[in-house]
Amino acid sequence: MTAIVLALCSAVLFGAMTVALRIGLEGLPDAAGATLATVLVAFAIALAGALVRHDPHGAWPFLLAGLLAPGGSQILFTLAVRDIGASRVSVAVGAAPLVAVLLAIVFLGEPVRPALILGAVLVVAGGILLVAERDRPGDLRARGLLLAGAAAALFATRDNLVRALHGHARPETAAAATLLAGTLVAACWTRRPPARVELRRLWPAGACFGLSYLCLFEAYWRGRVTVVSPLVATESLFGVLLAALLIRRTEGMGRRIAAGALLIVAGGALIGAVSG
Repeated sequence: MTAIVLALCSAVLFGAMTVALRIGLEGLPDAAGATLATVLVAFAIALAGALVRHDPHGAWPFLLAGLLAPGGSQILFTLAVRDIGASRVSVAVGAAPLVAVLLAIVFLGEPVRPALILGAVLVVAGGILLVAERDRPGDLRARGLLLAGAAAALFATRDNLVRALHGHARPETAAAATLLAGTLVAACWTRRPPARVELRRLWPAGACFGLSYLCLFEAYWRGRVTVVSPLVATESLFGVLLAALLIRRTEGMGRRIAAGALLIVAGGALIGAVSG
């Protein structure tokens, strides 16, 4: 049950990060600087959590995992949010559990349960509704959906690596290590320190991101990928709800987005019900 609660907390925080990122990006010409500012703040929070335990043992494998996510994934994610908005990216990233569950079954030997598979399929169905959206705004770019899908694949791969390595380090240390790697990747992409305005605009997104990572890693230390990943995908629902409350005018949200979010949360609820 603890893994379920932690996974849902991570989902809420990740959905909040997506909306905060969208708000912070307004008026900023450089998505690279925004990515670095977000990941840098997240790393600072995860590092604070790791210093409480003060146990760096086994951190280095997670540096490699961090090159994928948040290294490459956060760059793709930020570009996708810039192009198509927070709500659509939230729903599109909901496809990650299908990849994560398949990888976990094949490579980690996790058990196959019909209800788990059904839950993952429901989550992915929400993403399909997004792709089939007809009333999308004219400036919505197909590239944004591809970027979000690529980010989802990197999330899923990271999830399986983290679960496979979870016995090698404490979750706080592992989260800090992956975020350190992500910060280095973002710094190489940006090739400059974040500007003051970027830190000021993006620190809320970074704070939500760092706390989400800590909850996510704590969840993976307690639960299987087939349980945690679909529950974390309910961030789609929270992202859509927060976008509707805070930035509805800029999102151009339609019924298909809402239906996709409901499918995703239904899948997450099913996973939670059968895993208890």
